[in-house]
Amino acid sequence: MKYRVLIGKPGLDGHDRGAKFIARALRDAGFEVIYTGIRRTPAEIAAAAVQEDVAAVGLSSMSGAHLRLFPAVVDALAQAGADDIPVLGGGIIPAEDVETMRKAGIREIFTPGTPVDTIIAAFTEACKMQRDRENNEG
Repeated sequence: MKYRVLIGKPGLDGHDRGAKFIARALRDAGFEVIYTGIRRTPAEIAAAAVQEDVAAVGLSSMSGAHLRLFPAVVDALAQAGADDIPVLGGGIIPAEDVETMRKAGIREIFTPGTPVDTIIAAFTEACKMQRDRENNEG
């Protein structure tokens, strides 16, 4: 099964090399990837995720605003009735923030140096679990 995922850059962060790299790696691994581009609001990312019927959302932050913006995307998905879509995040995220991010609903956190295969495997697992939940509900 080909999974559809969304990669988003919330906030004012304009550094998108990492997000584009992951989007390309996921595409090359067989995912259908929707990339929202830079400087999106959490609400815009959530709306795109719902509209595109994605199985997972990946977020990237290099600006240090991850503690505010990543949970805001989780909240925006919940407000849109899509709290079943898993959110994964990556970027410049200090180790001391990882547990806080997980408690805020971010399923996986990737920091610089995380092997691409690890990221692809995490997206695959998140998508499988999300689709399994959908199939059991429907």
